[in-house]
Amino acid sequence: MNLQTCLRAGVAFSAVLLAVAVAPLASAEELADVSTAFRWLGKNDRVVIEAYDDPKVVGVTCYVSRARTGGVKGTVGLAEDKSEASIACRQVAPTVQFQGKLPVQEDVFSERMSILFKRLHVVRVVDTKRNTLVYLTYSDKLIDGSPMNAVTAVPVSPSTPIPVK
Repeated sequence: MNLQTCLRAGVAFSAVLLAVAVAPLASAEELADVSTAFRWLGKNDRVVIEAYDDPKVVGVTCYVSRARTGGVKGTVGLAEDKSEASIACRQVAPTVQFQGKLPVQEDVFSERMSILFKRLHVVRVVDTKRNTLVYLTYSDKLIDGSPMNAVTAVPVSPSTPIPVK
């Protein structure tokens, strides 16, 4: 490989890094955080609680708690957060309304957990037999994902059948 090819590859890789670093995150509302470990420089390690409104199911909000790494790397966004997360989704309005038909399974939210290749996902699964929305959270990584996951369910009133594609 000659010098010019190496330089092109380096520029392309730098552009990918920059694009990933400035890519918008999922629209979460951070509700609170608690410190779990003191760091001399930068933010402390902590557990954050975030609220995500389901964009296709008006009246359902998911609350996700997860670890955030602090220190200098965490403060500037270079640290890799742990794969552990917890989820609780609830009906937060008197009635649930659907924005069209829902796929049986859909990735509803996704947020990066490291500068490259690691993401937290929230997946909605429709249980038509029980008229229930099931939400699963897990993390994946380009090379090696994590089997750690959490699940919650939101039963929908029998008078409001879930519209499925």
